[in-house]
Amino acid sequence: MSSNHLLIESDKEHETLDRSSASNFFSGSLCTPSSRQSSPRMEPSRFLKKMKRKGEKAWYKRKRVKSLVGVIGLICFFFVVNWFMLVSLQYHGRKTNDFVNSSSVSVKKELKKFGKGKRSQYGVYGRMLALAAHALAENKREPKDLWREPVVPASAWMPCADQRNWEPSGGNNGYILVTANGGMNQQRVAICNAVVLARLLNATLVVPKFMYSSVWRDVSQFSDIYQEEHFINYLTPDIRMVKELPNRLQSLDLEAIGSVVTDVDIPKESKPSFYLKNILPILLRNGVVHLLGFGNRLAFDPIPFQLQRLRCRCNFHALQFAPKIQETGALLLRRLLKHEGHSGPLDHYLVGPYADSIMKEKRGQSAKASRYLAIHLRFEIDMVAHSLCEFGGGEEERQELEKYREIHFPALAHLKKTTKLPSPAEIRSEGLCPLTPEEAVLMLAALGFNRKTHVFVAGAQIYGGTRRLGALNSLYPYLVTKENLLSATELEPFKNFSSQLAALDFIGCTAANAFAMTDSGSQLSSLVSGYRIYYGGGKMPTIRPNKRRLAAIFVKNSTIEWKVFEQRVRKAVRQTKHIQSRPKGRSVYRYPRCKECMCPTD
Repeated sequence: MSSNHLLIESDKEHETLDRSSASNFFSGSLCTPSSRQSSPRMEPSRFLKKMKRKGEKAWYKRKRVKSLVGVIGLICFFFVVNWFMLVSLQYHGRKTNDFVNSSSVSVKKELKKFGKGKRSQYGVYGRMLALAAHALAENKREPKDLWREPVVPASAWMPCADQRNWEPSGGNNGYILVTANGGMNQQRVAICNAVVLARLLNATLVVPKFMYSSVWRDVSQFSDIYQEEHFINYLTPDIRMVKELPNRLQSLDLEAIGSVVTDVDIPKESKPSFYLKNILPILLRNGVVHLLGFGNRLAFDPIPFQLQRLRCRCNFHALQFAPKIQETGALLLRRLLKHEGHSGPLDHYLVGPYADSIMKEKRGQSAKASRYLAIHLRFEIDMVAHSLCEFGGGEEERQELEKYREIHFPALAHLKKTTKLPSPAEIRSEGLCPLTPEEAVLMLAALGFNRKTHVFVAGAQIYGGTRRLGALNSLYPYLVTKENLLSATELEPFKNFSSQLAALDFIGCTAANAFAMTDSGSQLSSLVSGYRIYYGGGKMPTIRPNKRRLAAIFVKNSTIEWKVFEQRVRKAVRQTKHIQSRPKGRSVYRYPRCKECMCPTD
């Protein structure tokens, strides 16, 4: 029995005894003869005092009982409230279980959807793609910093590579011919390196030419991609430049006189001292030197301050796209940014006078402002084959890539047969494999880009074709490419010119509200990233994933839970968003935050 109950019973007993005592007192002492005989007569005043004390005691007892009754009522009220809450929790618990069960059914449907043919289409990521689809369906709010850079440190630098502090070079030591290899982005790097060499060697630079590649299959030359006159005029205060060799030198057999120097003869990222020692004597002896297959053959450090600034000046100021590329690029941006009400910070630098046409169309739009994410999928067959990685396609994929290597990368194919190289799994663990389209879309979903995000995908022919973009299209239905946004007629002038098409991708990626890289070794991604830093004013974020960290996360794709995956991916990407000046030896095209290219504002 509870203490409260005992207390109540005790109080009742006391109350009963008090009442019986009073009754016996009146009936016995005042009314019965026996009482009168056995008890002496009380005085009236004494009697009244005793009665008063008895009444006070009874009143106190009644008050105490009322208080106890109130306490009991309050306790009962709490019991009722607790019972009601318990019933409510049970009800909501059943609803939650129903939701979880329905969610499980939804996930199972997604698993079934992505599981179909996953070996051939989605590699080993069918399960993770289903979880990503379920997460995107919840339509959570995007992280606040998703579309931003750390503004204060990012805006602490301003472009200043256009500032000069020297006299023009006379170019008296001879002529430099350059034939650049690779695609549009490799050629851009080669051009600016050649400009620096011309100044270093006091030589006259002939407008660079582009080597035809069996991989790129593009016959475009300098004036097909860039404004030649602007290039020459802008750099006149720095170097002497001509469009062709003088007639007296055109008839020379340059190879016979020893004036042809190939990329095999020049170590990668050679220091200026190498050129002064090995190339300048040829130039002085023959009056001309031809750098054949020239590319990334000039080191970033050590190099004199003004020469490094010239490098930046060439890339960010002297090289402007040809008018037809600017015009079509403006059309591309107009359709990507059709609901924007203002010009992008880079539009003028990318498309020149055609930026005004973007503004005219934007002013006529009354719809809600939109933004887009650009992602460069460096997953063309040449990249896939050269990486020596495996991408879930089994034996058929291995044979196909091996055949491609034998044709286009014979030295690599021979090395693979004669030397014990790291296994594909080891290469992947070091972060040396390009992200697949499936890995790229999982990264975007984990970072928090919602399903309604407009995504512009740049890249040439994705290995595996449009089928390989199935996961991206499924999770992000507002996905477009330049081929979607531009008509066949509008793209016709660029057909079969991969470098000119790459220029359109460059414009689309550079002007984007956010840009995501998938391969840190990609020249296009590096150049786009640097351009956004140089002209973006700290407002153009770039996602640079650490592929080694991502590889350690992706390897657990069969067991990892989505919440854990999401947290780890965000942490891996967040670590790359720190604003820093250019690390020593790294590319100024990618990291222009250095005193040679940009000036601190403080």
